[in-house]
Amino acid sequence: MQQNLLIDIARWSERPGPRGIPSVCSAHPLVIEAAMLRALKEDAALLIEATCNQVNQDGGYTGMTPADFTRFVAGIADRVAFPKDKIILGGDHLGPNPWKHLAAEEAMAKAETMIEAYAKAGFTKLHLDTSMGCAGEPVALPDAVTAERAARLAAAAEAAIRGENHTAPVYIIGTEVPVPGGALEELDTLEVTAPEAAVETVSIHRQAFEKAGAADAFGRVVGAVVQPGVEFGNENVIAYDRAKAAKLSASLKQLDGVVFEAHSTDYQTPEALRDLVSDGFAILKVGPGLTFALREALYGLDQIAAFLFPEARKQTLAAVTEEVMREEPANWGKYYHGSAEAQRLQRHFSYSDRIRYYWPHPKVAAAVEELLALLDGVVIAETLISQYLPGNYERVRDGEVAAQAKPLALAAVDRVLEDYFKACRA
Repeated sequence: MQQNLLIDIARWSERPGPRGIPSVCSAHPLVIEAAMLRALKEDAALLIEATCNQVNQDGGYTGMTPADFTRFVAGIADRVAFPKDKIILGGDHLGPNPWKHLAAEEAMAKAETMIEAYAKAGFTKLHLDTSMGCAGEPVALPDAVTAERAARLAAAAEAAIRGENHTAPVYIIGTEVPVPGGALEELDTLEVTAPEAAVETVSIHRQAFEKAGAADAFGRVVGAVVQPGVEFGNENVIAYDRAKAAKLSASLKQLDGVVFEAHSTDYQTPEALRDLVSDGFAILKVGPGLTFALREALYGLDQIAAFLFPEARKQTLAAVTEEVMREEPANWGKYYHGSAEAQRLQRHFSYSDRIRYYWPHPKVAAAVEELLALLDGVVIAETLISQYLPGNYERVRDGEVAAQAKPLALAAVDRVLEDYFKACRA
């Protein structure tokens, strides 16, 4: 049985090599392909995470079960010749969130089924998130209840693979967990997790795991989710301020074998990412920032195609996404506010990037396929790249990126990923 690649992540800073790891939270095939190509360049392991809303026993919004997602990632790895033993699959926000409209016991039963499926499918990093209230409960639960439910899920995961030739999973715990899918409103400031709260969270979870008969699993808790003071809303980003997080970072000295996991690090500067890793936030989660970059590239290609082939399509990609999102507002309606004009702007250009939920939609997927097919084999003029894809212009001029549609889309995502991988090696 292979040892879990993350089991000693708390010791990484003491030796040469990576000091942390980016967590690629996306189910988009182009994002995953770009991540594999970047990890190949870095000769690094690659952590890919699926959330409870993306992937679950009911299919999630991607239509994939955990086993489906495993096969999906393996297929991309085969195509780009990425070694499968360097892939770490993670499950994010595993808990009752998709079913929180149900009574707690019913929602937790479904969460158990989900985490069992994740464990059986070879996911070896499991983030336990039971912080949300279910039907009839407060929005936020007491730490003791959260810990008890988290331990219950860990015990279920352990039982699901007992006796099987599976790599033992590592676990991420924490009660100050951002909402899956992004902030619900514009943000001005954030409260950094109090250091005593982080220490108490780990202590409470240890007791809960022992009570649930999962003490061995607690020995594989390698991270705790905390709030280091980073987040993004629809139109703004709250930057990391390491001075405000200094006491929280110092509390890691009391948590042997544990690092902090930072959610919502999207859109942070390269310097901020390096500071986060240096301060003990060794797992940097990024998702919307990657699909935001991909959307920028696809929209740029959309404009290029409209200029080069003005009569070739009935609708542009942007027109199709607007039509579908207006017809099916479930994934953005409660997140975007203001006038009709403001909501239209947010649908396409919000930092929260809720357009990412629509890329698997048959109409949108067909529009992307039509766009890429229209540009297939076309060498795009550097001047058009300067106009519509300026972030790739220098790389094209330098010969690093081919002036063609798919390489340009991958390169847009890679520019974001490069900052993360560099930050984890600084």
